[in-house]
Amino acid sequence: MNRNTNKFTIGELAAFAGVGVETIRFYQRRGMVQEPPKPSGSIRRYGASDVQRLRFVKSAQSLGFSLDEVAELLRLEDGAHCKEASSLAESKLADIRRKLAELSRMETALSGLVEACHVGRGKVSCPLIAAFHAAG
Repeated sequence: MNRNTNKFTIGELAAFAGVGVETIRFYQRRGMVQEPPKPSGSIRRYGASDVQRLRFVKSAQSLGFSLDEVAELLRLEDGAHCKEASSLAESKLADIRRKLAELSRMETALSGLVEACHVGRGKVSCPLIAAFHAAG
């Protein structure tokens, strides 16, 4: 990071935070990252807190939080709203567990169909294709 002024261009901010410039602009339009004032005849400069905020957003997204949910977490980021943040996390965890159960069901069904395809011999209908026709 630029240690002399601790201020970065949007390109430097993007590189430090591991996101693209257009991602930063998108987050600014959503109100998740503040756009600093533009000094007369100069370019906007961002600080270390902007890097941290962007990393917060990306970290929350990597755990499955939507941008709306991340915005809510950002509203709670002062640390004084642990109960609300915990509630959001519990809801996300329940959602992930539902998705995992559904993925497990899909994996079992598809695994059975693939196995049936490998067992099939001769001029019989493909079990995978037949299953999709039967479901429709």
